[in-house]
Amino acid sequence: MSLVADIRTSRELLVNLTRREVKGKYKRTVLGQLWSLANPLAQMLVYTLVFSVIIRIDPGPGVPSGLDIFALWLMCALLPWSFFTAVVTGGMSSLVGSENLIKKVYFPRSALVVANTLASSYTWSIEMVVLVIAILLAGANVLPFVPLVVVAMAVLLVFSLGVALMLSIANAYFRDTQHLVTILFMVWFYLTPILYPISEVAKQSARVGPLIGDITVLDIYQLNPMESFTEVFRNLLYDNRLPSAGSAMECVVWALVAIVVGGWVFDRHQRRLAEVL
Repeated sequence: MSLVADIRTSRELLVNLTRREVKGKYKRTVLGQLWSLANPLAQMLVYTLVFSVIIRIDPGPGVPSGLDIFALWLMCALLPWSFFTAVVTGGMSSLVGSENLIKKVYFPRSALVVANTLASSYTWSIEMVVLVIAILLAGANVLPFVPLVVVAMAVLLVFSLGVALMLSIANAYFRDTQHLVTILFMVWFYLTPILYPISEVAKQSARVGPLIGDITVLDIYQLNPMESFTEVFRNLLYDNRLPSAGSAMECVVWALVAIVVGGWVFDRHQRRLAEVL
C-alpha cells in the first residue's frame, strides 16, 4: 500500500512536521499545552449545564462501575468526537495550507495529513490521561481497561486518518468541501449519542415502529460509525466493562474501509496536487 510506503520513507519528515504542528499551535502563548484542555472543559461545562441541569438528561449509572457523573459520561464520548473532527478538518486543510511547499519541493504529500493526525493524537492523549485520572478520583477502577482504551484510540485514529485523506483531496479540487463538512459535522454531532444515551433513540424507535419491513429508526441510526466508537469508549471508560464484540468489530471494519479507500483515493490524486493547487 502506497500510504504505508510513504510513511516508512518519510519518517524523519513526519517527525519534523508533527513537531512543527504541535509547537506552532501554541506558539507565543502563556499557558501553552494547557490550552488543549480549555476547549473540551468549556464544552463540558456548557453541555453539562444545559443537558444535565436544564433539560435533565439522565444516562443512568455506569454498569458495573456505578459512576453517576454526567460530566464524565459526556467526556468519554466528547473527547473522541473532538479528536475525530480535529483530524478531519485539520487534514482537510493541510494540503491547501501547504500549497507553496507542495509546488516547490517533492515529498510524499500524505505526510502533511499524517503529521496533522499525529499532532492531534498528541493533544488527545493528554486529554485522555486527564479523563482517566478524573475517573479514578471519582472511584471507578478504570486502570485494567486502559490498554484496551489505547487500542480503541488507535482504531479511531486509523478511521479518522482515512476520512481525512479522502476529504483533503476533495478540498484540493473543490474548496466548497470545507464549508460542506462544517455543516455535516454540526448535523453529525447531534446524530451521535454524545449528549444523550442511545436508549433515548431506542425508545423513540420503539414508539414509531418499523419503517420498511423490519428496519427501524434505531437500525438506521446505528449505521453511524461514530455511534459504535462512542459506545466502545463509554463501555471501557465509564462502565468499566468490555464492549460488545459487535460494536468492537464494527469499529475495526469502519477503520479498515476508511483507510483503504482514503489511501487509494489519495495515492491516485497526489501526483497532480501541484497542478490542482
